[in-house]
Amino acid sequence: MRTGMITFLFSLFSVTCSFAADMGGPKEVEALTAKEQAMIPIAALTAAGDMERLKPALEKGLDAGLSVNEIKEILIQLYAYCGFPRSLNGINAFMEVMKAREAEGIKDTVGKAASPLPKGMDRNAYGAEVRRKLMGVTEEPPAAGYQLFTPVMDTYLKAHLFADIFARDVLDHRSRELVTVSALAAMPGTEGQLRFHLGAAMNAGLSADQMRAFVTVLEAKVGAREANVARQLLRDLLTAGDG
Repeated sequence: MRTGMITFLFSLFSVTCSFAADMGGPKEVEALTAKEQAMIPIAALTAAGDMERLKPALEKGLDAGLSVNEIKEILIQLYAYCGFPRSLNGINAFMEVMKAREAEGIKDTVGKAASPLPKGMDRNAYGAEVRRKLMGVTEEPPAAGYQLFTPVMDTYLKAHLFADIFARDVLDHRSRELVTVSALAAMPGTEGQLRFHLGAAMNAGLSADQMRAFVTVLEAKVGAREANVARQLLRDLLTAGDG
């Protein structure tokens, strides 16, 4: 009798934990909206090339309220961080998900399309300003490192990534940085870039609690390795900020 009761309680505990994980994990994840939580695995699994887990993540993103165009925009932006092959694989996976949902009669919200960029926009200046804001500085730091060694890369970053892409108004900069840190956390060897973008995400408006929630969701929906790297870098960042 006692053994049976222990088995029952263990089973009940397992079901409860599974339900809690499916609902997003600990209460701290509520610092992020359901849509923001859904962006994390979409970006990370696309960057990791894990199409098997990406498809259900895309479905959950739509169910959480992300529009079709918002998800498209996530996948478009990711080519700048994980390359065209994985970005296109993610887009093709999304097309399959959309086709299946349409066949089931599910009508998803398309959402707004990106507004045209202003005519005559100085993309280099716009991108430089965006980067300064993400860095948390008001003046352009002196060129150094790769900027001096390969100046064209600096031009691409300012005029294309932080202008052509970041100026598209389907996602705000806060959401774009959440997408970026999710993707970088999923890719080995990008700790330097992840460190920068964790700070950039906070400069774009994400709070310390929201960044901790990001790590929690990352662990629950993507993996422990990815979360551990992000957690340590975030801890170092927050500790340095306290000093």
